[in-house]
Amino acid sequence: MKVNIKQLGRQDYLPVWQAMQDYTKHRDENTDDELWIVEHPPVFTLGRNGKQEHILDAGNIPVIPIDRGGQVTYHGFGQLVIYLLIDLKRRHLGVRQLVTHIEDSIVNFLGSQNVKAHSDPQAPGVYVDAKKIAALGLRISRGCSTHGLSLNVDMDLSEFKRINPCGYKGLEVTQCKDVGIHLSLEEVSEKLTDQLITSFPQAAGV
Repeated sequence: MKVNIKQLGRQDYLPVWQAMQDYTKHRDENTDDELWIVEHPPVFTLGRNGKQEHILDAGNIPVIPIDRGGQVTYHGFGQLVIYLLIDLKRRHLGVRQLVTHIEDSIVNFLGSQNVKAHSDPQAPGVYVDAKKIAALGLRISRGCSTHGLSLNVDMDLSEFKRINPCGYKGLEVTQCKDVGIHLSLEEVSEKLTDQLITSFPQAAGV
């Protein structure tokens, strides 16, 4: 089953979020699944159950309450964001299967670059030496997913100190650059996207 790849480049968060909502609202059983690849200017997004107390000092960075699960996270230049607009019902996928697939794809990409990483069943995302390198957040509507993953590539990590990342006080974060992966955002995007597509669960029919 076809998956389209859309390269959005650098885009503000709000219009991309609204476009995801529109795409899902108007799609039908014949609409292709898509991966949207994007890089956002600095923004904090707060999930449906997000608590304001986890935003310690937003400063001049906008805070946008959104419709995904999870708490607060940060997007900024040098971070790879991939949105997965997938019809789970059509592909006979459960939410947990999709989450596991995303995490495994990131772990496998990092492994291909000689970096040992792992997921945590109690705290979605991917970690290297207990530091978070990738975050996940999804929303399922009408049997279809929106939102997706963010992978820190080469960015200013100090902005994460303005929040409790994903609601965890004192959680440390890291990035590809700091664990010895010296690839450009575009190179990381190509390799991780390929990993997501080629290793999609057999149930997906890809």
